[in-house]
Amino acid sequence: MDPTSGHAHPRPMLQRADWICLNGAWRFRHDDEQRLRRPDEVDGWPMTITVPYPPESQASGIGDRGFHRCCWYQRDVDLLPADDQVLLRFGAVDYSARVWVNGRLAVTHEGGHTPFSADITDLLEASGRQVITVQAVDDPRELTKPRGKQDWQLEPHSIWYPRTTGIWQTVWLERVNRVYIDKIRWTPHVESFAIGFEARIVGDVLGAGGEDLYVEVELRHGERVLAQDRYRVLDGEVDRIIVLSDPGIDDFRNELLWSPERPTLLQARIRLLRQHQVLDACDSYTALRSVSILRDRFMLNGRPYLLRLVLDQGYWPQTLLASPGDDALRRDVELAKAMGFNGVRKHQKIEDPRYLYWADRLGLLVWEEMPSAYRFTRTAIRRTVREWTEAIERDYSHPCVIVWVPFNESWGVPELTAMRTQRHAVEALYHLTRTLDATRPVIGNDGWESSATDIIGIHDYDPDIEHIRTRYGGEMKPDQLFDRRRPGGRILTLDGYPHRGQPIMLTEFGGIAWAPSPEREPGVPAVWGYSAATGDEDFAQRYEALLHTVIHTALFSGFCYTQFADTFQEANGLLTADRRPKIPLERIRRATTESRTAIPGGV
Repeated sequence: MDPTSGHAHPRPMLQRADWICLNGAWRFRHDDEQRLRRPDEVDGWPMTITVPYPPESQASGIGDRGFHRCCWYQRDVDLLPADDQVLLRFGAVDYSARVWVNGRLAVTHEGGHTPFSADITDLLEASGRQVITVQAVDDPRELTKPRGKQDWQLEPHSIWYPRTTGIWQTVWLERVNRVYIDKIRWTPHVESFAIGFEARIVGDVLGAGGEDLYVEVELRHGERVLAQDRYRVLDGEVDRIIVLSDPGIDDFRNELLWSPERPTLLQARIRLLRQHQVLDACDSYTALRSVSILRDRFMLNGRPYLLRLVLDQGYWPQTLLASPGDDALRRDVELAKAMGFNGVRKHQKIEDPRYLYWADRLGLLVWEEMPSAYRFTRTAIRRTVREWTEAIERDYSHPCVIVWVPFNESWGVPELTAMRTQRHAVEALYHLTRTLDATRPVIGNDGWESSATDIIGIHDYDPDIEHIRTRYGGEMKPDQLFDRRRPGGRILTLDGYPHRGQPIMLTEFGGIAWAPSPEREPGVPAVWGYSAATGDEDFAQRYEALLHTVIHTALFSGFCYTQFADTFQEANGLLTADRRPKIPLERIRRATTESRTAIPGGV
């Protein structure tokens, strides 16, 4: 397990050739009392850690899952100063970070799932030996920060898992010109066969020669050039619509449309020019893809589309929230598709951008969900808003992302039926998300107690198939459904938010536990699930019968089965924790992809 292997660029939407991966061995220490304030106060480095694996993981070389409020990292980098600028980037550090270069503070950041960076050009030493130090603070008991499935108890319990502290995504350096492309953003417009392009330029763009800056964009489909345009930079920005030649006939249009069945990506080459001088160049990609809601159906590229999703926690036994590497991320996408799913609901995790890259490339839809805080306070809401805004900014351009989910099962807002302030929070996050991205549906609160939402998601783990069929099938009308209470005593919609015809989806169900191997990781509690199978054949038959019932329930315009893989004590995956199928993949696939008949719209 080599964290530096593969040379996979950690930011696939904006890739430069000149970058240095800083994963690997770093000096490390805990600081439980937080007595250390600056790098010069650190009086020793008793351990070595392998970045980007968190210290709680075995892959890190530490494997300490105790309560630690603070930890420190340090490493040396050989890098000579030059005329260009040097950017230090972090994929994610949980929860808050302070970073020094050569003893001088470079950047601070709060939020455990989103990236940040610093221009460290003026902090570099002429000798060429640069020292990077990171302090990560992550109170294991703090419930007002977005923490997702990370347990606040010492040992994992119920549906919560081991904690992740500190650096858990790639760290890297980039060399750039004094004027460079900081961000790009793609927005497909399928109806007009066009793609919106935005770029932000930073540096001395308003200084000498700033008026002569241009951004050149080339879009290709294979060897075919679709567009090659040049736009003038005004006030440090470019915001244009690239109109493609519309082939007209659906057969030709479909060749360029992105979907799980045909994941067509358009390669992009972007250059920043001053007259004829190239100041910056990067590679990116985009796709022609639209998602929308039409009455009670989810629409992909203007056509009704049945969502067949699987819930994916995004954990691995040896690396926890961090991925074992790029190959493991690709393999997870391939396995989801091999089991017949056309999408995943990434549960309580902002996933590594490399996963989204493989989902884009191989064709897998992704619901992106904000990790929850577990107390309702002003601090919790401020933290959630800030980090969720950063997540949307990071992942907006990925065609695989089709739905945003700010809240799940009223976690962090547990009194929605009684407290108007909590309802305001959900409604505010819904509208904020729709403001930041008007192109994708948003589920305000998935599972129950819906208010502002584009899709009504229902979570129901009843193992009795007849109960599921009676509750949702046959002649059941939506108004009858919403007048009843669901398992757990939760109502589906809050007062003042009756069903307005939105799509209804069963977004958590199943959770059938089966552990074909008795060996378990030391310290992991006994097998847990929402129901339990007695063997391989029983597990297979339960899955087949449940999927058949849900697929043929006309009320649902999509579903999400729990879950993709066993996750610590939750042995209710279709795969084991190390991604071995519990029953043959083809058998899972046949059940997942069973044809649906007699449903309006021909989905």
